[in-house]
Amino acid sequence: MYRPVDLARPHGLSAQAVRNYEAAGAIPPATRTASGYRSYTDDHAGALTAYVALVRGYGSQPAGEIMKSVLRDDLPSALAVVDAAHVLLHRDRETLDQVAAAAVVLASESTSSASGPDPSVSVGVLARRLGVTPATLRKWERAGILAPARSRTARVYSPEDVRDAELAHLLRRGGYLLHHIAAVIKQVHAAGGAGPLAASIEQWRERITARGRAMLTGSARLADYLSYRELTRDDAAASATDSPGQHPAG
Repeated sequence: MYRPVDLARPHGLSAQAVRNYEAAGAIPPATRTASGYRSYTDDHAGALTAYVALVRGYGSQPAGEIMKSVLRDDLPSALAVVDAAHVLLHRDRETLDQVAAAAVVLASESTSSASGPDPSVSVGVLARRLGVTPATLRKWERAGILAPARSRTARVYSPEDVRDAELAHLLRRGGYLLHHIAAVIKQVHAAGGAGPLAASIEQWRERITARGRAMLTGSARLADYLSYRELTRDDAAASATDSPGQHPAG
């Protein structure tokens, strides 16, 4: 049996944090002693270990959704959140590769108008591609990040606009402020302006790799906890079967 502080200490948390996680449903409810104090078990310790690792890899909200689903025995929903996060990580990696390729092109800027069908897209199409709202794209426009052309009153995004939007999306996910992103985009557009972008690509790649490793660790701790729950459930079922009075008289 553990006190809140016993669970908290190995993770560098406070006892209040453990109580908060319990209240949020990220770990199972505690039992209470006769005097009303919380009492935790190995089940709670395993859940907390999994949750903390998931937070580091997936973020607080997805980690909470995963653990709530696990605790109500809804594993498919938990794994759906895990899958979605890995899809997003893969998309970030692909976008970074596209940005790296764009940096090479921009470094030797010799862009000519593309031949063939017009590859421009509407605000709705671009918003769906990035997983943002049209209002977000308009906000980026006001910040000087994007400058789409107009067809009558509708915004039309060229391939270069799409590339800038992909770059802006990646930088926003990395925590950059809009005014900083606008400055990067302006530098990229300037002659030789791809230098600052190219210099930061490896740093971005390292951050994505670190997030991927943290997600692996979080998944491993989640798998450990799932195995523990299955084992204790099987043990409880076997104990109930072997208890006196469970078998009909022969």
